Amino acid sequence: SEHLQDIPQDQVRVVATATLRLAANADAFLDEAKRILGVPVQVISGEEEARLIYQGVAHTTGGPEQRLVVDIGGGSTELATGTGAQTKQLFSLPMGCVTWLERYFADRNLGEDNFARAEAAAREMVRTVKESLLAQGWQICVGASGTVQALQEIMVAQGMDEYITVAKLQQLKQRAIQCGKLEELEIDGLTLERALVFPSGLSILLAIFQELGIQTMTLAGGALREGLVYGMLHLPIGQDIRSRTLHNLQQRYLLDAGQARRVSALADNFAQQLVQDWQLDDRCRELLRSASLIHEIGLSIDFRQASHHAAYLIRNSDLPGFTPAQKKLLATLLHNQCNTLEPIPLTQQNALPVSQAQHLCRLLRLAIIFASRRRDDTLPAVRLRAEGETLQVILPAGWLSQYPLRAEMLEQESRWQSYVHWPLIIEESPA
Repeated sequence: SEHLQDIPQDQVRVVATATLRLAANADAFLDEAKRILGVPVQVISGEEEARLIYQGVAHTTGGPEQRLVVDIGGGSTELATGTGAQTKQLFSLPMGCVTWLERYFADRNLGEDNFARAEAAAREMVRTVKESLLAQGWQICVGASGTVQALQEIMVAQGMDEYITVAKLQQLKQRAIQCGKLEELEIDGLTLERALVFPSGLSILLAIFQELGIQTMTLAGGALREGLVYGMLHLPIGQDIRSRTLHNLQQRYLLDAGQARRVSALADNFAQQLVQDWQLDDRCRELLRSASLIHEIGLSIDFRQASHHAAYLIRNSDLPGFTPAQKKLLATLLHNQCNTLEPIPLTQQNALPVSQAQHLCRLLRLAIIFASRRRDDTLPAVRLRAEGETLQVILPAGWLSQYPLRAEMLEQESRWQSYVHWPLIIEESPA
């Protein structure tokens, strides 16, 4: 309350959700809260909570425009569909990880029976909105709850990719059942503070996946809090959250936007040539372009060890539109953009399969070398071929002798890549 005294009241908004919607003494609590804080506390409806959660996701999470947003709270679960910034359907169901804990895991027993009862009750709740949600449809499902955050932390700790699936949920459920008691629940990556409500949240999430036929879910970049903040700022939602984030980084760190576009276009051209050979899908190409657009960010700190500085900045920056796993991959690519390679971090990220991450790293390094003159008129027509891990770079006849500096850089790059068993062959077309 002391801190709030220094902030204009029109810039403060305090809201309460399911706990106070259900509390018998809500009015007394709200009066006391207003007296202490100096600002009123607004108890929002479940539908308004769902709308704000959706707005928080829309402002901070990339991917396809048509989405289903799921947020499992302590006392309620919000489901929202929409396209871009526009919500289509808003639902709030009276089930949450705390209420389900008290109702179905009160004896702290993690047996099959408790899970079955918790899931059955949750599925019955979801069926009330199932028809409407399926009729609307979605391209991507995004989770914005603590349960989903806990799942992400578990999957990272266990070396899984970042996509939540029914198979992974069932695997974690069986692990919980093996533990027997809530007090004995131990899963790699599950923190102590999340463990208490994890089984109940997992039961609800399993029910949602099964009833709605969800294939995969990713973690949202924001939720209720971000929806409130962006609503107060009255900021429009751009067409592409990731593009906005990258543009803001370029402006903040005074990057050479022309050079960034040059490297990005070149890297994307390389990736297009190897789409079949290296199985580089749209997701890979977008992440490669993103890394290219901010690859010089480390120069804002110091020329020496610029790649290390770049990785540090990305690891410790808020990047709306990118998942935590994607942010980690971007930092790893920037760390390895030049000089000696450190391939181990590429095996420790879970945004992409390791081989794809390694391939993006190789293409980014080559694009930076070829664009190092910072001029379009010196860029050669490069052809790439790949057979397994052997990458062949074919240049126009006479190019290497015409540009000896970059020829030396390519020769050194071939040596560096060979040190980590990535064969790189540089040659020219016949005259």
